[in-house]
Amino acid sequence: MRAVARVRGLHTRLRGRQWSRPQALCVAEVHSRGAYPLAGVVTEHRIGADSGVRHSLIEDYPFASRGVATSAESDASTSGDDEYNAGPLAEYERRIAAGELKSGDEFQEETLQKLQDLYENLMRDAYDIGLDKDSPRSSQRNSGGGWLFKHFMSKSIIPSPKGLYLYGGVGTGKTMLMDMFYEQLPKTWRKRRIHFHDFMLGVHSRLQKSRGMTDPLELVAEEIAEESILLCIDEFMVTDVADALILNRLFDHLFKNGIVMVSTSNRAPSKLYEGGLQRDLFLPFIAKLKERCVIHEIGSATDYRRLTAAETGFYFMGPESSETLRKLFLAELNGEEARPTTVEVIMGRKLKVPLAGAGCAYFQFHELCEMPLGAADFFGLFKNFHTLALDNVPIFGSHNRSSAYRFVTLVDVMYEHRARFMCSAEGSPKELFDKVVTRADAPRKSDARSTRVEDADLLVDDELGFAKDRTMSRLTEMHSKEYLKEHAEAHIHNGEHLPAVREA
Repeated sequence: MRAVARVRGLHTRLRGRQWSRPQALCVAEVHSRGAYPLAGVVTEHRIGADSGVRHSLIEDYPFASRGVATSAESDASTSGDDEYNAGPLAEYERRIAAGELKSGDEFQEETLQKLQDLYENLMRDAYDIGLDKDSPRSSQRNSGGGWLFKHFMSKSIIPSPKGLYLYGGVGTGKTMLMDMFYEQLPKTWRKRRIHFHDFMLGVHSRLQKSRGMTDPLELVAEEIAEESILLCIDEFMVTDVADALILNRLFDHLFKNGIVMVSTSNRAPSKLYEGGLQRDLFLPFIAKLKERCVIHEIGSATDYRRLTAAETGFYFMGPESSETLRKLFLAELNGEEARPTTVEVIMGRKLKVPLAGAGCAYFQFHELCEMPLGAADFFGLFKNFHTLALDNVPIFGSHNRSSAYRFVTLVDVMYEHRARFMCSAEGSPKELFDKVVTRADAPRKSDARSTRVEDADLLVDDELGFAKDRTMSRLTEMHSKEYLKEHAEAHIHNGEHLPAVREA
């Protein structure tokens, strides 16, 4: 726990000291370039009785010198008994010691070190890049005050540190580690944690309001940067051509505005939007991503979601599964009558719900996944309901490719909202996607098995072929006892009473 002691010790020595603006700026410019290559200069310019104290602080705690020392000007950051976190690595060790996590995963530990490095870089540079809500953004500080002010102040403005792009197999802990990193950061910072689907919906919504502008993406990027300098984006994956065509220009503006991005994905950057329409227009974004983010693969083959999976949960198969699901749905209403209803999803759009009551919604599969619906509709659905009952989920193949895409998106959004999922299906999660393969796994024409009748419905699709592992893993976890218990406890706290796992 040395990191904890370092941060607390630093703040103890800084707390209560009155700093003038020139003193704070001076201390902010003294760093150790060897440990932190973005840190700046390596000389001490401060003279006075306590200059030695400041110099020793910076040598001992280089990562904290910018964000912490200069924030000493703010009463909020120097008064009271605030608790200062030491970063994701210390929190990871705490959870292992408490028995909340398993130890010995070297892949997670390597990833935590990358996140810890970024955490310390951000703590160091917080003031300079405008992370704290009470401090101006760098672009704002570099405006006004005349030519002389700009000339000298521009030398103290440093670029934002590189972000981090984490990718790897399903269930390896990417989201958990990113969330651990995010939660350790000060609550007063301009930061946001968001799912990729939700992020892009917000972008498109802002673009609608910016019609008629010369470059609406520039305005959208400025609005986003004003709200959040640090963006933590979960499940970065590009399947929509409309998203693909704007990402390069959007992130070009975002990075120019000083945005730092941390993201998780199942795909390596070079595999994003592989095989998509007009992918040549998307390739510059990949180059920009590699330039502005450290790319790190979590190589673990362990799927932690499946380690805790229950056998069935609310996932029903067999000839009586539809009837079982309907009875269970009605039992969940606690006597409330199930009625059709309509909910507003986004930008005035409405979604009809065939049966609803007590926070639960009931659909046939075709009513959700064979209709022209997308992530926006699903986000709206789970803002209104904590439980979805979905009847007759089919096995996927070339005949229902669009439905497979919608189902994958539905599961992603449901998992992001930690909603409860009840369903009847033609097969197990694995069997639902048995006919979905990537081009690399597809049988060659010369292969004798390619002439089999059962292969006629084979769905060869790289995006779905990669996404299916994530979907199967999430379906398994969402029907585990641990997930359902967490859901039940969350709604008990909200005054509701839900069974964790009920015997069918």
